[in-house]
Amino acid sequence: MANTKVILTATVANLGHSGDVVEVKAGYARNYLVPQGLAFAWSKGAAAQIEAMKRARLAKAVATREEAVAGKELIEGSVVEIAAKVSESGKLFGGVSADKIALALADKVSVNPKNIEVEAIKTTGEFPVKVTLHPEIVASFTVKVVAE
Repeated sequence: MANTKVILTATVANLGHSGDVVEVKAGYARNYLVPQGLAFAWSKGAAAQIEAMKRARLAKAVATREEAVAGKELIEGSVVEIAAKVSESGKLFGGVSADKIALALADKVSVNPKNIEVEAIKTTGEFPVKVTLHPEIVASFTVKVVAE
């Protein structure tokens, strides 16, 4: 398979951040990254664009890092309670998703559900959860699932 160089316009998990030049399979670039607006083809004249994107990312990172530190102080070690419908055997109908956890956290700090790490929650009880607020800042808290 032929590889091709692309410049990322957004952060892509397990690949890189906005402004990074990465080499990926041609099909991945053509069928996913470019149509989704996550990347564009690399060219020699794109160096100025790359620098501008990196400067913008650094400026944003400083601001979001301060917000992430404040957010971590709010949720680190806390317990978030989520009510869910439960069968007579104690199993949940459906389970608790990262989206529900993000909604429960919304009054304290807004988080992207994709940044929440949690095992599958299928029963009531307490579960450890980690949320990545910034590439260097991870907050740990507990989700307590109770019967509705």
